[in-house]
Amino acid sequence: MKFQSVILFFAFIITSSLSVAAQKPLRVAMVTDVGGVNDQSFNQSAWEGLQKSKKDLGVKASYQESKQDADYQANLETLYDAGNDLIWGIGFKMADAVLKAAKQNPKQKYAIIDYSFGDNTPPNVIGVMFKAEEGAFLAGYISAKMSKTNTVGFIGGMSVPIIHSFQYGYKAGAKYANKKIIILEQYSESFTDAAKGKAIANQMISKNADVVFHAAGAVGDGVIEAAKEKNKMAVGVDRDQNYLAPKNVITSSMKRVDNAIFEVVKDLKNGTFKGGTTVNYGLKDGAVDIAPSTSQMIPAALLKEVSELKKKIADGKIKIPSDEKGYAAYAKALK
Repeated sequence: MKFQSVILFFAFIITSSLSVAAQKPLRVAMVTDVGGVNDQSFNQSAWEGLQKSKKDLGVKASYQESKQDADYQANLETLYDAGNDLIWGIGFKMADAVLKAAKQNPKQKYAIIDYSFGDNTPPNVIGVMFKAEEGAFLAGYISAKMSKTNTVGFIGGMSVPIIHSFQYGYKAGAKYANKKIIILEQYSESFTDAAKGKAIANQMISKNADVVFHAAGAVGDGVIEAAKEKNKMAVGVDRDQNYLAPKNVITSSMKRVDNAIFEVVKDLKNGTFKGGTTVNYGLKDGAVDIAPSTSQMIPAALLKEVSELKKKIADGKIKIPSDEKGYAAYAKALK
């Protein structure tokens, strides 16, 4: 009898332990790029995705901010040591650090925004990409239609494929709206220097641009500030940035990093983590679009045109370029 009691006691302890383990919340964390978690753009959207995961999925969420590129590896190691179930690298600049960490810790799950390792993706890594050119196309169309000077501007952070998709998508949309539109273009070679963004925007405004679109992280704060001071129009990026200048930011080319983060975390919780692959989100997935505030900033007739364009893009009737070669062919076909 005593022996049976002892067996039952230990069975109870084991069952209780398993129950506690089953109830243990997932731990998910992210490493920001140098823009910081409050960049009003890319990193902030990612953190909002983790906060939604915390609220809706019950995960424990945290982040490590990077002040310089050299911080990436150490921040990934810190989050690994903290026992996180999934660790995010936010941005293509973290590709080397994430790959190194994934190979060193093959049982640890990682994910990265805006980078694909292609066929060489480790089985413990997910790459997340966006068809940013689709949202940028809509923003370019709106810009060209709203411009009174027939001149618009594009300011990119760095000349890399991710930003090229914004650049050439924007140009394609502007030319689709107005073949004669003049598009000024410049890279700031930074995602953090707001002062430089403001200086470039002011230079473009002096050359007659009355709408300026940025795909440059925190550099865009300066772009929007310049538009506000000169009473010109600006186009935000990644998040709905209208709140930064409610009378001037007419739309934003949104890339829903927050939604992508949430979806991958949800898969992890459901046991369907797609390691070794790259997922690519677009307009059809609700991952890229123009900002909700757009409806308050542009005429109803133009909004209707944009809605029709969305359907054509989703149906594949409009093929939007994401690089220089694709844009050259696109522009040639428009003539």
